[in-house]
Amino acid sequence: MKKTKIIALDDDPTGSQTVHGCLLLTRWDVETLKQGLEDDSPLFFVLTNTRGMDSARAAAITREVCVNLKRALVELAEVGCEPVPVMVSRSDSTLRGHYPVETDIMAAELGPFDAHFLVPAFIEAGRVTRDSTHYLLVDGEPVPVHQTEFAKDSVFGYRHSYLPAYVEEKTGGRIAAAQVERFVLDDVRGDVMNRLMALTGNACCCVDAETQADLDGFCGQLMAAAEQGKRWLFRSAASLLTALAQLPPQPVAREAMGDYVRDGRAGAVIVGSHVRKTTEQLERLLEMPGVEAIEVDVGRLGENDRVLLETILGQVRTAHDADRTVAIYTSRTELSFPTQAARLAFGERVSGFLMEIVERLPETLGFLISKGGITSNDVLSTGLALGASRVVGQILTGCSVVRCPDDHPRYPGLPVVIFPGNVGDREALATAYRRLTGRDRSLPTNASHRSHDPLPRRA
Repeated sequence: MKKTKIIALDDDPTGSQTVHGCLLLTRWDVETLKQGLEDDSPLFFVLTNTRGMDSARAAAITREVCVNLKRALVELAEVGCEPVPVMVSRSDSTLRGHYPVETDIMAAELGPFDAHFLVPAFIEAGRVTRDSTHYLLVDGEPVPVHQTEFAKDSVFGYRHSYLPAYVEEKTGGRIAAAQVERFVLDDVRGDVMNRLMALTGNACCCVDAETQADLDGFCGQLMAAAEQGKRWLFRSAASLLTALAQLPPQPVAREAMGDYVRDGRAGAVIVGSHVRKTTEQLERLLEMPGVEAIEVDVGRLGENDRVLLETILGQVRTAHDADRTVAIYTSRTELSFPTQAARLAFGERVSGFLMEIVERLPETLGFLISKGGITSNDVLSTGLALGASRVVGQILTGCSVVRCPDDHPRYPGLPVVIFPGNVGDREALATAYRRLTGRDRSLPTNASHRSHDPLPRRA
């Protein structure tokens, strides 16, 4: 019997936030993809980082991955290894990303598919779908996502939380809302095999889910239909991957992740995300003992970047020598840009500057926390130059820990926390820091060592 392999093309590196033991690939040449296909884990991720790109570049990258993947599958088949691919376009649980660009290309290159399913639920973080409307739970209350800050994203903004209307909006009417097959809660909790077997022509479907059990049951029927020859494509958040992979509990307790810290040394926190949740979490982290705040004033980029870089690195070395963890964050003021292209180009410049910092962090660094999806992708692929890394598990709900390989030239065995920008409560970043450092919650805070004044609050 052929072995199923779940392959997630992840538009930032946070899709592994509900799984463990799998590979994250930041390269997608044929040989690297074969490494993922031959790995013992039932799934692997290809970190395309397309959410940080314009649609044309995102399309080109997605197509390149698909073409190389087809070649890798052919080469493995020639030596008797024929994994059956289950394709997932993993994206944001708040509906931001290049849809339908990425699923269209995956369908064109890897199809034909009988249907593609939109499954944005991320149960662990309180993102649920009911009656085909997608919600964020805010203080326990469901808020339609189009009423949140995420819907106002300058690149990926949208007007609808009702998924059929969202599809019509994003496809420019190519797929009308009335054409979208709806699998509501009563459906996913019942028998839908006949409906699944009747789907053809890459039908667009949206799926409700309020609990992991909803997805577990629905995926069981999806896989049963696949065994009868049906071919599916998924556009999903992280929780679907948990249901598809059916992994056992992670072997390392969240509270024990500090055991991976190298020699008990201080670490670094790199913060690029600008969503309000990140800013609130950063403010709380900077109240913690042993944390040194270092702000990167992005408004100064382009003046004399070399001087700014050396100044920051000097601050980092001084703090690390004093056994203090540095929190390196971009200035919190939102800048305005005339075009989306200008905004994306500036974001790449800022990320490039942050990666120069990561490349020159102290070699005795104990741990690294990367806050923000695009920032985390660049940390893995550029700052740490990792072609592949393995997920240990989660230190917090939605926050994965990976480790640099033991033969890494600069940071062997370094634990790296991939911390999405829009995950966790106000205490989450501080909690991850405490778990890595073993610092007790009752210790008094010490703000006297900060490099800057407290963060300004955003309205």
